[in-house]
Amino acid sequence: MPSSPEIQAFAQGFPLTLLHTGVTIALLFLGATLYVFLTPHREIALIREGNAAAGVSLGGVLLGLSMPLAVSLQASTSTIEIALWGFSTVVVQLLVFRLTDFLLHGLPQRIREGEMSAAALLVGAKLATALILAAAVAG
Repeated sequence: MPSSPEIQAFAQGFPLTLLHTGVTIALLFLGATLYVFLTPHREIALIREGNAAAGVSLGGVLLGLSMPLAVSLQASTSTIEIALWGFSTVVVQLLVFRLTDFLLHGLPQRIREGEMSAAALLVGAKLATALILAAAVAG
């Protein structure tokens, strides 16, 4: 019995969708891991201690990294292109995050102390830069 064109398209496209998603998630994990090592405060340890400000801050980083990655995934046509655009957006985003941390000095210490207003400002700045980078990738 012959398959419908829809079933054939799904059978051909689904593995590619999984590959592209996997590459993008791997880039997100790589970016988040690098960010954790680059931050002046140890967010994972702070989160384990119950520091909500650190949790909000790291959550904002994940969103900030994922926005340009999502646009890179949408705008790319091949796995190599996804990897190239994705990696470049992660590098740019990490540099911008470090610049943000530098310009808003004192915020890491305030996050260590659990100050939610500092975490909210840091997340806002990082999400704003993520939106601009995502728009730049979208062209």
